[in-house]
Amino acid sequence: MHIKTLDERVVSRAKARGLDVLVYAPHFTRLPEIRRQAEQYSDDELLVIPARELFTGNWQNRRHLLAVGLSNPVPDFISFEGALAETEAQGAAVCVPHPAMLNVSLGRPEIRAYADHIDAIESYNAKSLPPTNRRAKRIATEAGIPMFGSSYAHLRGTVGEVWTEFDTEIDSESDLVTALVSGTDRRVVHHPGLAHRARNLIEFAHLGWENSWGKADRLFLSGMEPTHPDHIAYDGRFDDVAVY
Repeated sequence: MHIKTLDERVVSRAKARGLDVLVYAPHFTRLPEIRRQAEQYSDDELLVIPARELFTGNWQNRRHLLAVGLSNPVPDFISFEGALAETEAQGAAVCVPHPAMLNVSLGRPEIRAYADHIDAIESYNAKSLPPTNRRAKRIATEAGIPMFGSSYAHLRGTVGEVWTEFDTEIDSESDLVTALVSGTDRRVVHHPGLAHRARNLIEFAHLGWENSWGKADRLFLSGMEPTHPDHIAYDGRFDDVAVY
């Protein structure tokens, strides 16, 4: 349901692990480029669906939303309410990745307040430590919102460690959006054992790099992000909800 890296090796690993669909949502990449890559790596054996993990709010108080089924690009660094309004206007499924994880996602108060706007909550993330995943499952259960699981793979080796089995065929992007929005029955599954635990720890360690040196490079060396609301590609459409 959610990976960050995509190439031939990722596709081969996904097929070897019996996956039918990958949801590809890399950070700070505009929807047209994500869609182009998704189409490039899709074939008769594996469907790659483009999505956006939106960074709402500023760096100090950011809340992530996974939007599946967007028809038009939506930038990062806009208000949470602005992002919700735009995703709903486009008919996208609104999912909550890694709830209550550090300071990068929605916690119980926000989920309770916006429950009517949320289609699914991630209850198992291969990058999260076990206590975080247990808390995520409790949050989803308390809110009465359907769950999903994902590898959240930033590293190729994590692809296929966690998956979501839907009680319906998913043959297109619209099929997945419908399954998420309608609350189709599903099951969240992950590999057991020490190898899975080791992969979990490797991904978690990568999170430390991503939020230190990786972030420093992005903030100070890269210039304006292609998903910044001031980028020319958005033509000022999000000026009223931009936080930067």
